[in-house]
Amino acid sequence: MSHPYIAASSEFAALCQSQMNILERGLGAVWSAVYLREEVVENQQARLIPFAIYPETEENWQKNFSPLKLPEFWYQLKYQPRLLATLSLPSANEPQTAKQTDLQEKYLGRQQLILPLIYEDVVMGLLVTGREDRDWNEQELNQIEEIAQTLAIACRLDRRNQLYRKQLAAQQNLRQIEQDRVDILLHQLRNPLTALRTFSKLLIKRLLPDDRNQSVAKNILRESDRLQELLQQFEAEIDNQETENAPLTLSAASVRLSEEDTPIQSNFLLPGNSFGSQSVQIKDVLEPLSISAEAIAAERKIKWTANIPENLPSVAANAKALREVLNNLIDNALKYTPPGGRVELSVETRPEESILGIAISDTGYGIAPEDREHIFEHHYRGIQAKGDIPGSGLGLAIAKELLEQMQGKIELISPNDLARDTSFPGTTFIVWLPLSANSQQSPVSRE
Repeated sequence: MSHPYIAASSEFAALCQSQMNILERGLGAVWSAVYLREEVVENQQARLIPFAIYPETEENWQKNFSPLKLPEFWYQLKYQPRLLATLSLPSANEPQTAKQTDLQEKYLGRQQLILPLIYEDVVMGLLVTGREDRDWNEQELNQIEEIAQTLAIACRLDRRNQLYRKQLAAQQNLRQIEQDRVDILLHQLRNPLTALRTFSKLLIKRLLPDDRNQSVAKNILRESDRLQELLQQFEAEIDNQETENAPLTLSAASVRLSEEDTPIQSNFLLPGNSFGSQSVQIKDVLEPLSISAEAIAAERKIKWTANIPENLPSVAANAKALREVLNNLIDNALKYTPPGGRVELSVETRPEESILGIAISDTGYGIAPEDREHIFEHHYRGIQAKGDIPGSGLGLAIAKELLEQMQGKIELISPNDLARDTSFPGTTFIVWLPLSANSQQSPVSRE
């Protein structure tokens, strides 16, 4: 039996009973008790609560071992290895007397022994034991001190375990709440996404082939397909994590630990998670992006220019990953360019180096010198975070990671030579990709 107001495990209660049995069988103790300190409540005096007693009888629980107010000697026990007293511990309703707080009179040579349970400078309770036939000798006192130390360590570990269990329960509860929210979100997204794809297909069928809106409708369908693919990947990842009983991570660049505790990037929502390089025609990637960018730029009163030569060499890349990279860069250029500005896309090949560069330039706010060193770090936005332009600071970090997987690189130029207004220094990002092995096209200069 243990006191209901103390949070401790049944394993610790069993340990207390076993240690008190040792006191009874080995040292002749006729009664023992383990008191634990309850949690301090604001504006109330903390108490010592009897957690385990010997002999474990109902009478002892009700009469002999009632809860105690912290006596004066509680704070001094920390500095004394043992305290012997003939007086019973005062109950919560009994007043303290001068005799009870006279440590010198109580110290050594008595039959009742009080030892603090101390571990890592934390006093957690008391071990009280006694016998009636004789005093304790030095060897017996040392044995009892070892028992008290064992109980102190066990109590400390037990409380830590209780804390970890509460934290784990809270995390599991939070995870379930997050899981429910994600499930609801996915469910709510499916219907409007299906409708969007259906409407775009109907538009494509009804529009004439030479209608300029035909490309807009195809772009809507393509982006809808991309969104559906992302949702399917997300659902698959959630199912995998539930199977593995792993915590759900919603960030676009979650980190897991391997057996060697080495961080491993798991960009499960991005096409760069598991792909091999292919021969990609740059024009097939750039033209749909340019059509979408032109529509967005027109709405924001920004001039969009795309210089995409006809006979471009193919590159060794992944089309989906490259589209993600360029889409992020174009989105940033349009987002950080004020109305009346310009955004340009151009292409340059360097056959002698077997590389091709795609440049996205703008006449926007530019990137401050102090931010350039950190601009590709996750969630870093620099001085832009102080403005009213929304963002997560993930786009450039994702672009850099995907390019590195494709053996490419990204170059930053800010200010650039595109802007004439010094208050808008502008930014240029150049994506460099290796030419594919079968690319035999003639050099194309940057327009």
